[in-house]
Amino acid sequence: MAELASMSALALSKAYRAGALSPVEVLSSCLERIERFEPKVNAFIVLDRDGALRAAQASELRWRRGEQFGPADGVPATIKDNIAWDGFPTRQGSLLTAAAPAAFDAPAVARLKEAGCVLLGKTTMPEFGWKGVGDSPLTGITRNPWDLSRTSGGSSAGAAVAALLGMGILHLGTDGAGSIRIPASFCGVVGFKPSYGAVPSYPLSTMGGLAHLGPLARTVSEAALMLSIIGRPDYRDPTAWNQVPPAYHEGLDKGVEGLRVGCSVDLGYTDHLDPEVVSALRRAADRLQAQGAFVEDVNPELDDPNDVLATLWEAGAALILRSFFDEDRSRCDPGMARAAERGEKVDGASVIEAITRKRIALSARLNQLFEHYDLLITPQMPTVALPAGADTPPPGFAGRQEWGTDWIGWSPFTYPFNIAQLPAISVPCGFNSEGLPIGVQIVGPMRADTLVLRAAYALEAGMPPAAFDISRANLDASL
Repeated sequence: MAELASMSALALSKAYRAGALSPVEVLSSCLERIERFEPKVNAFIVLDRDGALRAAQASELRWRRGEQFGPADGVPATIKDNIAWDGFPTRQGSLLTAAAPAAFDAPAVARLKEAGCVLLGKTTMPEFGWKGVGDSPLTGITRNPWDLSRTSGGSSAGAAVAALLGMGILHLGTDGAGSIRIPASFCGVVGFKPSYGAVPSYPLSTMGGLAHLGPLARTVSEAALMLSIIGRPDYRDPTAWNQVPPAYHEGLDKGVEGLRVGCSVDLGYTDHLDPEVVSALRRAADRLQAQGAFVEDVNPELDDPNDVLATLWEAGAALILRSFFDEDRSRCDPGMARAAERGEKVDGASVIEAITRKRIALSARLNQLFEHYDLLITPQMPTVALPAGADTPPPGFAGRQEWGTDWIGWSPFTYPFNIAQLPAISVPCGFNSEGLPIGVQIVGPMRADTLVLRAAYALEAGMPPAAFDISRANLDASL
C-alpha cells in the first residue's frame, strides 16, 4: 500500500507500460488507504468505488493493447465538491444545496475522463469555499493528518489531505483567494494556482475572475502533468485561453540558472510571520541560488489589497445566498452568512472600482516588479496549520495576540495573486519544530506558468534527500 501510494503519476505510467503494475492494483491500494485513513481525516463527501473499478478495468485493457489515452491513463484522481461531475451532487459543503446529481461534467472533469483518469470521488470543502479552513455544516471538520487537532486548510480541504495520504494521485481544486495554496502549505503537498484562463471553467464561479482551477499533488511533476490535461480547451468558458496547452510536465528539469528571483518576506504590508516560516523562505532562496539563480531581497511596496478582495468576496457571497430563502440562511456557516450580509451593502460602483481601477493598479505594480525579476518567492502562509474548527487563530497562537476577525487577515500572501490573476504555486519546504509542514510560494508574471513550475521543480529537487518521503512514511505508521 505505502509503496504504491508514494509512486508519482509518471512512475505509474511507466509501470503500466511495462506491465509491472495495473490500474486495478493501484486503485485497490488507494481504496485501502481511504478505508484506513478516511474515518480519521474526513477528506471525502462522495466515493465512487464501482465507477472507479470500471474505469480502472477499462484502462487496464487499453494498456495491454497499447491503446492508452496518455500518461495519466489509469491514474486515480479526485474532484473538489464545487466542480460538476455528471451523476453526482455538487453540494459545495452546504446544507442549502440540493442532493440532485449534476447532469454534465465541468470542463476539467471531462478532460480528466478523456485522459483515462480513474475518478475516485469528491473531496470536502468549507461552505461555498468561502474561507481558508476545512470545516463545513454539511461534512464537519476535515483534519490535518500531521496533527488531527489542526485544520487541513481550505477551501480545497479534502483534496490536500487526499494528496498527502495517497488517497488518489491527482487532485482537482479551486483557488479564489488561496484555496489551493493554503491547504497545500498546511498539509505539505504541492498546490498550483495557474494563470487565470489557463484552465477552462463551467459554470463560471460567482467570484468571477478571482477563481482559478488547478492541481494538488505530492510532487511538482504530477501537478504539471495534471495541468497539461485540464488546461485543454472548452467552448463553454469564453474567459479561458482555449488553446492547446503545452506539455507542462516536460522540460521541468531545465533548471533556474540565470533566473532573477526577488525574495519578499512581507510583500510590503504584513508583519505577523512565524520566525520558522521566515527561516524556511531563506532556505528556499538559498536552494535556488545554489542552482544558479540570482536571488535578492525585494520590497514590492504593495498596499494591502484586502479591501479589494473583501469587496469582491463579500459581494459574491451575497449573490450566492440570494438564491436561498432567508430562513434557510440559519442553516449555513455563520461566517458565510455574515460575509453575505456585508456583501448586500456593497454597491455596484464599488465592485466596478475593485475590478477595474484597484485591480489594474495592483497588476501594474506587479508587472513593474516582473520587469526586473523573472519570479518572486514569498512565504506561503505566515504560520503553520491553525487549530481545527476555528475560522481564525486563537489569541497567542504562533506568538501573536491579535489576528483579526477575518480569515483573510491570516492569509496575506495568497489573495494579491488572485486579484492580479497571476500563476502561483505552494511547494513544501520543510517542517517547523512541532513537525508541521511549511510551504513556500513561487509567483510569476501572467502566462509564465511553465517557468513557475520549473522553479518549483528545482526547489523540490533541492530539498534534503527523501525528507518528505521519510516523514510521510512515519505519518502512515502513526495514523
